[in-house]
Amino acid sequence: MSDEVSSTLLIIAVGEFSVGILGNAFIGLVNCKDWIKNKKIASIDLILTSLAVSRICLLCIILLDCFTLVLYPDVYATGKQMRIVDFFWTLTNHLNVWFATCLSIFYFLKIAHFFHPLFLWMKWRIDRMIPGILLVCLALALFMSLPTAENLNDDFRLCVKAKWKTNLTLRCRVNKVQYASKKVYFNLLTLFPFSVSLISFLLLIFSLWRHVRQMQLNATGLRDPSTDAHMGAMKAVISFLLFFVAYYLAFLVATSSYFIPETELAVLIGELIALIYPSSHSFILILGNNKLRQASLRVLCKVTHTLKRGHF
Repeated sequence: MSDEVSSTLLIIAVGEFSVGILGNAFIGLVNCKDWIKNKKIASIDLILTSLAVSRICLLCIILLDCFTLVLYPDVYATGKQMRIVDFFWTLTNHLNVWFATCLSIFYFLKIAHFFHPLFLWMKWRIDRMIPGILLVCLALALFMSLPTAENLNDDFRLCVKAKWKTNLTLRCRVNKVQYASKKVYFNLLTLFPFSVSLISFLLLIFSLWRHVRQMQLNATGLRDPSTDAHMGAMKAVISFLLFFVAYYLAFLVATSSYFIPETELAVLIGELIALIYPSSHSFILILGNNKLRQASLRVLCKVTHTLKRGHF
């Protein structure tokens, strides 16, 4: 990979990183400001803040991996640095998926209309359960990430260092296959919370269909607050599902650098695609949340006014 190509890709990565930090930091600052002002925080704000913090960490890890890949390609041969990056990337990856799943479930319980006793019980208790659920998500993410670091042993370090050599030993090939299978297994665990989000989305569609059908039978208008709430929640959930699919595929491409020689360009492009998910989805959440949207409009007005006064 030429220096011009690597420099261009790094500039793009920094741009995506800056946009992501801006959006997620805005979510965290607005919610924390209200938390300090009101001495309490709403469940939805707590979920959004936790998700924003985890995505800021994920953005930092991906950008660090991009720079390490381009500027210090031999650092993976030392073992320790690779363990740290791989552990925190896996940890923040799982945290993002679990927190986003909590957001999908919260939208579903608060907006959908079902009369099953279990659904009504969860709908009534969800606000008090959110802090505990987020802590359980953190514990699960840690539990799933620790084996990743344990799996990166010194023998594997030597095999990674030898990936540019054409004459690999059978020992290294077996070592890589074992690591690859465990890596895929650990990452497949994120498909469970993803499936829960998908089920929540499908149930929201079913709830909206029932609601619209009931309104048609009653000869009332199709647009009401409940319909708007359904549509807003569905936009947030489906955007997460679509962005995560692209992110997950890019994540698999990025991890392939351990097994396939001469893939630095593909890995860097994969990481650029992976940066889109934590960067872009935050702005969709801002636009879909009334408080965050109003706060962003106030900030834009102040920035526009300042620029006009400064004659920029």
